[in-house]
Amino acid sequence: MSKIDPTARVADGAAIGEGTEIGPYCIIGPHVVIGANCKLIGQVTVIGHTSVGEGCVISPFAVLGGAPQDLSYKGEPTRLEIGSGCTIREGATMNVGTIKGGGLTRVGSGGYFMNNSHVGHDCMVGNNVIFATSATLGGHCEIGDAVYIGGLSAVHQFTRIGPQVMVGGVCGVRDDVIPFGLVNGQYAALEGLNLIGMKRRKFTKQRLATVRAFYQKLFHGPGMFAERIAAVQPLADEDPAIAEILDFIGKGKHRPLCLPALAK
Repeated sequence: MSKIDPTARVADGAAIGEGTEIGPYCIIGPHVVIGANCKLIGQVTVIGHTSVGEGCVISPFAVLGGAPQDLSYKGEPTRLEIGSGCTIREGATMNVGTIKGGGLTRVGSGGYFMNNSHVGHDCMVGNNVIFATSATLGGHCEIGDAVYIGGLSAVHQFTRIGPQVMVGGVCGVRDDVIPFGLVNGQYAALEGLNLIGMKRRKFTKQRLATVRAFYQKLFHGPGMFAERIAAVQPLADEDPAIAEILDFIGKGKHRPLCLPALAK
């Protein structure tokens, strides 16, 4: 059975999963669903139409399901969905979506969100991400699986960050970042591939060499970028990572592509 501290306020209508602990002074709204075996340590606020997957650990002063920071929001019953096995540390915030953005903010499973990190309205965040202290997403961002965002870094609204990207600390990310990319700088520029992350995910030396050669041709080859992107299209068959990068570039809509500093 669930364990609810007597000082917590759990509204009628909230659903609390088996084995979940609700600590002192937590506030749980009437439209909240919290899965099994979660632990809300204390002074956690979960409101709005919010669902939290099983096995999550949420630290004090986190606020999940707050209203979007968008002037168009008028109290509509939009949602926040958080996957299983997430760790959400002190002061982290995640907002519900907006009607114009599709009405849903979604956070995947296995994420680690450090203190004061923020997921804005209508964002789509993948699995196994790490947001360091005060990492911040503007609204409508798309973040792939296994992305690391460094401390004090901010991602512009509508920006896409592909899977397995590493964003350095104190970065302003204004442009779409290709899968497997490594970006750094005050206004983030592409510095290469996230080779450490790729090695951790069992890329062989041959695969790394193939993808690095593709990267060099695309971002540092001769001619205009549009010419280079056309020239490397046949390389999609050489490795799934290359195909993923090209597909990501082709789907860009709202933001320009993050490029190496010398290529801007």
